[in-house]
Amino acid sequence: MSIQKPSTDKEAPLIEHLKELGLRIRNMLIYLAIFFFIYFAFGISTIKVGSFTLPILYPSIYDSIAIQFTNAFLDREKPSGLHLITLNPFDPLYSSMYVSLLLAIISAFPLIFREFWAFVAPGLYEHEKRTIRKVLLPATSLFIAGASFAYFIIIPFMMLFVYKLDLSLGVEPTLSLRAYVSTIVTLMIAVGASFEFPLVMTSLTQLGLVKAQTWRQNWRWGVLVSFIIAWIVSPGTTGGLIETTIAVTLSSLYFIGVIVSSIIEKRNTKNKNQLLVK
Repeated sequence: MSIQKPSTDKEAPLIEHLKELGLRIRNMLIYLAIFFFIYFAFGISTIKVGSFTLPILYPSIYDSIAIQFTNAFLDREKPSGLHLITLNPFDPLYSSMYVSLLLAIISAFPLIFREFWAFVAPGLYEHEKRTIRKVLLPATSLFIAGASFAYFIIIPFMMLFVYKLDLSLGVEPTLSLRAYVSTIVTLMIAVGASFEFPLVMTSLTQLGLVKAQTWRQNWRWGVLVSFIIAWIVSPGTTGGLIETTIAVTLSSLYFIGVIVSSIIEKRNTKNKNQLLVK
């Protein structure tokens, strides 16, 4: 009786893919760690070289880039009568870490995407590669637009609402520093990510996975999902005002996605017809 040796032809590629995936994830984490350390532990100063003024980094946790951004958050978003307090000795440290992480994610995004692209590109068709290349700039722009919407509209209104509510109740308006900073960072990331809604729709249509007619026929579900996302990402402290504002904005983006998907589908159909004629 002969014993056959198990075939490893199918296992080897899987192991190689897992090794490469681990390598890519490691590189992403290294990029994040480097940027995080820079923002957390270094400040920015200037030196004069002849007639030029050059920015330089210098080690400082107390005047780091993250601390400077935190101070900008405090000056821009906090009502003048709202007092921040530290409930935990490490609250200032955690706040600086939150801001450092946000800045690190934004700064390392191109490098992270490069690692992601290097891993998935070999398994994609050419039209799928073109689609991903096309959405990179809109994806970045939409995320920045969403984060800006949270920073300039949602957060100031929310803080003002909470401040006036405290005054109406005769309560001293105070807020934990850690909760304040984490709320700002979380809202900016969450709203920025939710603004990718129409891009996901148009990408699925571009790849031929979902027809534009499907988006049009299911617009009620799109609006419902918009309200659900708004309920998830909002802090829930304004009696539904912030949730409604986010939901209406996302619903508008959904309908923009429907229009763009229809344009893309018509263009793709036109191109196919021209190829058939040739």
